Amino acid sequence: MKTLFAQYRAEVAKRAAFRRTRDEIAALPRSVAMDLGIFPEDADQIAREAIWG
Repeated sequence: MKTLFAQYRAEVAKRAAFRRTRDEIAALPRSVAMDLGIFPEDADQIAREAIWG
């Protein structure tokens, strides 16, 4: 069973990964994003799905 501190630390790590992923997607040049089939405006949704499923 995880301790409260371990759960908190895991959540902090997930939030940091979410922000990093979201920022990287949002910073993509539009032409690269379109080649990948994504829209930079959808960065929040894409990052959320990548981190939390």
